[in-house]
Amino acid sequence: MFRTLRRALCVAAALLLPLAGTQSAQADADVDVKAGAGYWHTSGRQILDAAGAPVRIAGVNWFGFETANHVVHGLWARDYKSMIDQMKSLGYNTIRMPYSDDILKSGTMPDSVNYDGKNTDLRGLTSLQVLDKIVAYAGQAGLKIVLDRHRPDAAGQSALWYTASVPESTWIANLKALATRYKGNSTVVGIDLHNEPHDPACWGCGDTSRDWRLAAQRAGNAVLSVNPELLIMVEGVQSYNGTNGWWGGNLMGVAQYPVQLDVPNRLVYSAHDYATSVAQQPWFSDPSFPANMPGIWDKYWGYIFKQNIAPVWLGEFGTTLQSTVDQRWLSALVTYLRSTSGSGADSFHWTFWSWNPNSGDTGGILKDDWQTVDTAKDGYLAAIKAPGFAGGGSGPDPGGPGEPGGGAACTAAYTVSSDWGGGFNAEVKVTNTGTKPLASWKVAWTWSGAQKVTSMWNASYTQSGASVTAVNAAHNGSVPVGGSASLGLGGAPGGGAVPSVSCTAT
Repeated sequence: MFRTLRRALCVAAALLLPLAGTQSAQADADVDVKAGAGYWHTSGRQILDAAGAPVRIAGVNWFGFETANHVVHGLWARDYKSMIDQMKSLGYNTIRMPYSDDILKSGTMPDSVNYDGKNTDLRGLTSLQVLDKIVAYAGQAGLKIVLDRHRPDAAGQSALWYTASVPESTWIANLKALATRYKGNSTVVGIDLHNEPHDPACWGCGDTSRDWRLAAQRAGNAVLSVNPELLIMVEGVQSYNGTNGWWGGNLMGVAQYPVQLDVPNRLVYSAHDYATSVAQQPWFSDPSFPANMPGIWDKYWGYIFKQNIAPVWLGEFGTTLQSTVDQRWLSALVTYLRSTSGSGADSFHWTFWSWNPNSGDTGGILKDDWQTVDTAKDGYLAAIKAPGFAGGGSGPDPGGPGEPGGGAACTAAYTVSSDWGGGFNAEVKVTNTGTKPLASWKVAWTWSGAQKVTSMWNASYTQSGASVTAVNAAHNGSVPVGGSASLGLGGAPGGGAVPSVSCTAT
């Protein structure tokens, strides 16, 4: 993330569609439970899974390990498993996980984690051990993780990949340590070598103290020497031949000075791009805005994809969405990134900044309660979300309700929490009214109007016409006698009548 956010932080697949994917092709692809399996590699501008099928990274940034908390944020409010389940239920398939080198120091412990009835299995663990737990559960859920070396230490972002207190040798040693730690665990598919290099960093200038392209080669090859299966994500710089852009977002130098790695088909270029809530740029005031934006993106990083040089991953992009300019920017960017229904996995990859609501310059997918979804932001991303990957988890199968069991019973109540005409948020509360604990539950209802689910959390769903069926997530299927669990949803349009809801328990 860009400048002021860095200071604000411390305050607190995909499977794949064919290249011209259609809805029926997506349905067929969803049956392939092996989609996205294993380590990934590149071919031209695409990322392929172990079976050679194209995948699309379509995810979120969940930050915190890079801050003084030394752990992902929000664990003071939520259990980490429920957070990951919600990401999956919203259709995100990858987590970019920022960290600082501080978490690799012996004995670094997380701060601001609530262990009272949540995150109980994290009690007493170091920051690295918590990362292990998150990686393990994400893998079970079918999410992939890209580790992002965000900062040398928790104090703040650095222009170069090293500082006086964290030399290049430490940076490379720690990258190798993480690559070794997760070797054989293909949930971690790649490492973003350093976040947002910026002036005085250069690309192709030949000065080894400033040339980020040469440093990325050194670090990337070091990582591949211990784990040759990983993808190596290399961000841009700020300036190239006098042309300035976003920190980490200028990849113009790739055309003349490509990164060269010892292991072929492992390189992914990464750009960052933001709106006016982060900083002003000259293109926002161009009279032709937003029609000028595709040309801007082509110049800085899009040409790499369009010329079939390598895959391009937009590792960060975000906005508060408060201004009309920002809304038009995000709409244009989503179109530029190519819809999954139209292009399948032959598209740009992306991770939105951020999942966290406490991002000072952008806000997040979640609102300040760390639970409610910002349905406007999430809705903008709907066209570029991609099918998820096969998970390795156990527990209740969300694919079906099972047979009703003796003594298992439930009721469900539907309430509208907000309605603004164009859309609405609602909650469905499931209560165990039987004589034994529930192992899983399913609810169903039929709207009287043209309402459609736009997002759902703490459950997965299908919709056919006006009829909706939702089943519990992995973390909330178990409900004690007399207890309750809830799902939340966003829908559109608003103004509809409250439907009656049936509940099936097992």
